[in-house]
Amino acid sequence: MKLFTAGVATETNTFSPMPTGYDQYAESLLARHGVPDDAPAGAQPLVVWRRRARAAGWQLVESLYAAAQPAGLTTRSVYEGFRAEILADLEAALPVDAVLLNLHGAMVAEGYDDCEGDLLGHVRALTGPGVPIGAELDPHCHLTAAMVQHADALICYKEYPHTDQSERAEELFSLIAATAAGEVRPHMAVYDCRMISNFFTTSEPMRSYVAQLKEHEREPGVLSISVAHGFPWGDVPEMGTRLLVVTDGSPQRGAELAEQLGRQLIGLRGRTHAPYLSLEESLRRALAAPDSMRGGPVVIADVSDNAGGGAPSDNTEFLRALIERDVQGAALAMIWDPVAVSMAFAAGEGASVTLRLGGKLGPSSGTPVDATFQVTRLVRDAHMSFAGQSRRVGDAAALRVGGINVVVNTLRTQTTHPDLFTNVGIDYAAMRLLVIKSAQHFRAGFEPIAAEILYAAAPGAIMPLFDRIPYRRAPERIWPRVPGLHDDIPVTG
Repeated sequence: MKLFTAGVATETNTFSPMPTGYDQYAESLLARHGVPDDAPAGAQPLVVWRRRARAAGWQLVESLYAAAQPAGLTTRSVYEGFRAEILADLEAALPVDAVLLNLHGAMVAEGYDDCEGDLLGHVRALTGPGVPIGAELDPHCHLTAAMVQHADALICYKEYPHTDQSERAEELFSLIAATAAGEVRPHMAVYDCRMISNFFTTSEPMRSYVAQLKEHEREPGVLSISVAHGFPWGDVPEMGTRLLVVTDGSPQRGAELAEQLGRQLIGLRGRTHAPYLSLEESLRRALAAPDSMRGGPVVIADVSDNAGGGAPSDNTEFLRALIERDVQGAALAMIWDPVAVSMAFAAGEGASVTLRLGGKLGPSSGTPVDATFQVTRLVRDAHMSFAGQSRRVGDAAALRVGGINVVVNTLRTQTTHPDLFTNVGIDYAAMRLLVIKSAQHFRAGFEPIAAEILYAAAPGAIMPLFDRIPYRRAPERIWPRVPGLHDDIPVTG
């Protein structure tokens, strides 16, 4: 047996002002002929497939894997170049017995609304119809008709935060191996929920819903079930939430189960994520409790300026509000501002430096903060934890203005773990308030240390108020753009 593996992965925020070019992939992960064993969590499926292939005694051909932080459209030349490289490697490897691709599912490039469907189509054209093709997807994907048409099996992570990439990779390998051996005949059925939402799987009702999916997967003939959450900030015609059921050659059973589970998910609408507060309300609630009753810092998630969704991560509205309120014992992370970091390093630890901080990338970034900051710590190649791994944040500077500590960094990424603060000399346990730029991936790291977690829909590039997003190309008849669209399905729970 000969297995071919490859992948291109990024999550495209079509409203983001930042183009995604070659350098953005190179600074995140760009590997040819195999990713390292200690690659970031998003690349671990390729490591799993390598291990499984070697254990099975298969011949393995590993091609390109390129991943970039979420941002705006990938440039046409970069996507077409990556595609050409993967296809050239595949053509040189033919004949192959199976193909596994590690993708995201919400990648948009100049001229391509559906990069994954396009890539799968080109791969299918080379392999022909008899070679099983599988792809692992982030649940924040656009599950398109082309993707389903050209693959034999697609599997999304089940968890958000995404802590199960390796588990789903094991599942997909087993499914594609069984397909190649003629033991199963996967058929994919899709149900369009016509809904835009967020789905936090760490809390109810989604915790129980995901458990129910796993119970259905134990039924005879049901090979896999995925929820494609959709990516709300990807303004493309096939965006939105969909249910995907993979059965062993049972189209009717798959369609029935996909519709059953899809309608059940629609019934949970409005309850699948935490409530979003305004900036002002989140601060009022966070600062209201007396210190003696806190039991830890209150954590506010600034979800609208989350780099993990393609936002610049240089919006300063929260910082400005903290300064205006003269808040004491607060820390904020991270503002992406390589220029400010450079100036802080030039000034040195202990120095005072006057900076124009943040607010650089466009209207969604707000206006910069002009202030004099004390440089309290400088760290080259700083790191933080996520899903048991170490994640780079670039060079980082810890700055203080009044009673507020600010982490500024050079590698745009969301904040996932409180050890980020520790690693730049900030005692997060001594803070009464932590403001972090993340939507949900922070939850596992911060929940154990937080007195309370609040989610704020402050100004920014990915404000999570889906009825207010200025879509131009997304489906018009989709909830909550049409509030009464699903009135025939009562809200449950």
